[in-house]
Amino acid sequence: MSASSELYGIFFEKISHAGLLLGLVCSAHAAGLETPTVRTLEGELRIHDPSTIVRCSSRYWVFGTGWGIHSWFSSDLSRWQAGPPVFPSPPNWTTNTVKGNHGYFWAPDVVQVQGRYLLYYSVSTWGSRDSAIGLATASAPAPGSTNLAWQDRGLVLRSTAEDQFNAIDPSALLDASGRLWLAFGSYWSGIKLVELDRATGLRLARDSLIHSLAWNESIEAACLYQHGDFFYLFVNWGQCCRGTNSTYQIRVGRSPAATGPFLDRAGTDLMQSGGSLLLGTDGPRIGPGHAGILKEGDSHWLSYHYYDANEHGIAKLGLVPLNWSADGWPDLAASRPESGIPKQAH
Repeated sequence: MSASSELYGIFFEKISHAGLLLGLVCSAHAAGLETPTVRTLEGELRIHDPSTIVRCSSRYWVFGTGWGIHSWFSSDLSRWQAGPPVFPSPPNWTTNTVKGNHGYFWAPDVVQVQGRYLLYYSVSTWGSRDSAIGLATASAPAPGSTNLAWQDRGLVLRSTAEDQFNAIDPSALLDASGRLWLAFGSYWSGIKLVELDRATGLRLARDSLIHSLAWNESIEAACLYQHGDFFYLFVNWGQCCRGTNSTYQIRVGRSPAATGPFLDRAGTDLMQSGGSLLLGTDGPRIGPGHAGILKEGDSHWLSYHYYDANEHGIAKLGLVPLNWSADGWPDLAASRPESGIPKQAH
């Protein structure tokens, strides 16, 4: 998400629920709950910069750009409802650190680590590298409880006008070996990566190594994912936040290591403007962006937002099955609308 995403806030309703309570019992995989078969998305679908979808007991949750960080939930991945904001009022450090930001937070991402949920989010203003990534955490509640309370954990990463990167658009990944990573970045010198402390969710050290993963003239909205023998880096090229004039498209590369180098199908390094096209504009679904991957059993789902040409360019949630080719690349060929897989209800 670029800084221009703040302007897109006119498409969102400010959620009026107060408090940090999400009203759910958290369990990564509730016994006996089957993976749903999604046919149509309906309900409250307006979202920008969706996080990875996470499952808590019988509900799925996704978070997005908005005042206090917006939330949505669903019991079947099909019908979505608006939930409460993560923060009813902005943490003091955010407004003190990034002048001009008053609690409109961008492009969150969430990951489950050792029974806790770690939610990373962007604090910035239009067109600026004066940015920060913050962290909120929530622990699984005691048996019988129905509430999950988010707690502010402060600053994770900072950038200023002196830096050649922009500390927004976080993507968190707990890899198979137990290491926790945070990809981030928008424009300037591209997509970066730092390792995090799994116990705290914060950066290992203030001066820990920052890896460079990908660059293009217009690049942001990273999603780092591990599948099989590879790490996959999904990124957006193009412009977001312009309704039906948006040019976002999702590109991908892969690497045997989280730190890269990431190469596309043709072998081009993503640091050299490489990136194989995964998803672009398709009919009325304009400018898909901010990929996330949900794994349920042996099934994978790709979530993203797009601008709906049938509804004046409003940003909406998209969700399609994600397959893997014989040579290990993400594949959406079976997810075309004509296959009967997720369509939006109008």
